[in-house]
Amino acid sequence: MKRIHVLMTALRLLSILLIPMLLLTGCSRKDAAAPTKPVRVSATKAFEEHFGPAPTTDKGSCYAFVIFFPSAKDPAKAVPFPFFTFDQASLKKVAVQRLMGGMADLKSYQGELLQPFPPGTRLLSVEEGSGVVTVNFSPEVLRAKEDDAADRALVNAVVLTFTQFEGVKTVRIQVEGKDSRLSQLVKRVDQRAVLPLPPPRLLSVTAMKEKGDRYVGEVNAFFDRPVDIKLLQMTAADGSVFHGDIYHSVFDMAAVLKPKDPSLFKAGMPVRVRWQVVDKKGRASEGSSDLLLEVKEH
Repeated sequence: MKRIHVLMTALRLLSILLIPMLLLTGCSRKDAAAPTKPVRVSATKAFEEHFGPAPTTDKGSCYAFVIFFPSAKDPAKAVPFPFFTFDQASLKKVAVQRLMGGMADLKSYQGELLQPFPPGTRLLSVEEGSGVVTVNFSPEVLRAKEDDAADRALVNAVVLTFTQFEGVKTVRIQVEGKDSRLSQLVKRVDQRAVLPLPPPRLLSVTAMKEKGDRYVGEVNAFFDRPVDIKLLQMTAADGSVFHGDIYHSVFDMAAVLKPKDPSLFKAGMPVRVRWQVVDKKGRASEGSSDLLLEVKEH
């Protein structure tokens, strides 16, 4: 396998990573001047605790943080996922909006994560002052029938996500500007209620092409966190290998194949991915998965 390099621009990352999560948010700040040398992404302590040292980028000042989604197996526990953004000014708003968006589009985690917000819930405001973050939701956030387990899962996710940010000491959850039963649950949040992460997981295979182009330019195998790629091979249904150079994506969230013959890739075709990866905390995984190819334009 060829030496792994950083390939994709931050703008491509935005269009790609909004597909499964995924997992990332808004990495396309136009006014950020690119440093001449790669710099380490600014990361919260929670990010470093769960995912190890933050990756580097040459696309401007970027911020890494964690979204905590409730576990379907144990709603009192949370599952951490990595996110990145260039927009420091609206960092906390971006975080809660992504939490509200849920992970229903992440097929690899179907049945494992809860959507804590009832349908129709809207974020009205996020305000911060003197170490207190006040997050204000629309009335739909309160279920018609009180459900302590569901309410606790929602509050846990919100509080764990906000308190990772420097300077945040307290979180207030309001409904149309007023305290509610959710406000009382904030005091019961356990900061240790985070499940240990298993080894890295392959999420999807997505090809990217420029708008109007006939063929794809690259094929991405996405993982659920930053990883070091030890082995990555893609093959067709008949077992033939797709040849090309392999690169790391920005933020190390994907292995990128630059195919020698782009005409071989069509939307919906089965692609077998064989991989060996290690995350930044030393957790290793390997395997082989058959996935249907998604094709996205940017």
